[in-house]
Amino acid sequence: MRVNLKALIEQKNAKIDRLDALLKKAEEETRALNSEENAEFERLEGEVRALEDTIQKAERAEAMERVKSGETTMDQEERAPLDKKNFLAFLRGEQRALGVADSSGGKVIPETIADKIIETGKEICPIYNRVTVYNVGGDLVFPVYDETSDKTQAGYIDDLTELTEHSAKFTTITLTNFIVGALTLVSKSLLNRTDFDLTSYIVMKTAQAFTLFIEGELLKGTSSKMEGVCNSQNIVTAASATAITADELIDLQDTIPDQYQTNACWIMNKKTRNAIRKLKDTEGNYILNRDLTTAFGYNLLGKPVFISDNMAEISASAVTIAYGDMSGLYLKFAQQLEIQVLNEHYATKHAVGVIGYAEMDSKIVEPQKLAVLKMGAGG
Repeated sequence: MRVNLKALIEQKNAKIDRLDALLKKAEEETRALNSEENAEFERLEGEVRALEDTIQKAERAEAMERVKSGETTMDQEERAPLDKKNFLAFLRGEQRALGVADSSGGKVIPETIADKIIETGKEICPIYNRVTVYNVGGDLVFPVYDETSDKTQAGYIDDLTELTEHSAKFTTITLTNFIVGALTLVSKSLLNRTDFDLTSYIVMKTAQAFTLFIEGELLKGTSSKMEGVCNSQNIVTAASATAITADELIDLQDTIPDQYQTNACWIMNKKTRNAIRKLKDTEGNYILNRDLTTAFGYNLLGKPVFISDNMAEISASAVTIAYGDMSGLYLKFAQQLEIQVLNEHYATKHAVGVIGYAEMDSKIVEPQKLAVLKMGAGG
């Protein structure tokens, strides 16, 4: 027989309310608990702890009932198919399928579903894995040594001669929180189609929305919001508005100091890569080579080439290529992707809403690691 978890929780809450009432009465009368109240407090406290223990055991027992015969536990990989089944059941109206509702009336998706959304995003957004990520809340402040004003210098001096003083100056870069949201509406007609893989559809749609947005911000940024690698102040400007030369690519690569070249890469639009594929060196060899050991299969001047539709195509004054060690861009992910399902809110549209939220910010903290190629202004 299944334990009534709701009844147990209500009992626990009632006893906690009584504990609060005892303390509040003593506080209002500016006194300590008397012997009778102390005895009642200790009794209630023991009963609350016993109920909490029972609730935890009941929840574990309820989970064990879903394990197949002959098995004892399920790791995350084994539980994923079950979570997907429960997720689909919840969308179809089985309110208990995903457990306890949150304060907004939505339901929190099982952990394996949310993790799958994050994994999908990483697989199709390689820059996310290359930037420096901090999973913290609150503002994140980085002190930056400013060498443009009065940097410390060493030099020869005569004996008994005063040293010339230099003032070390620091600026700061602050990462704050910007809220990012996405909403996917799912037709209830689709929910009734048993041949449709609804969970994969929702996971992919939400993942694609966040992936495209995050990748776009990490590359291009938005004024007064997140900053991207294309905001780098290390700029090589092409002579032409419509063509890129091999020499300009070499100049761009050499903008980055050798000590930061180890993990450097190129990021560009597919059409830009197509134009570069046709460039040859003085001996007639193509400078862009096939390299099956890299994620996107191409190597340019010894470094991997990544493709993104978020990068601008070749056009007048456009920033078309980013190069360098992407760890110079810092990303603060204050809140990992939070997914909720709303059944009632979109009932009049015969749909279910799947919403996602995240809090993040990005800034170039190590500018020496990043550089960009900007096309000429043209005629």
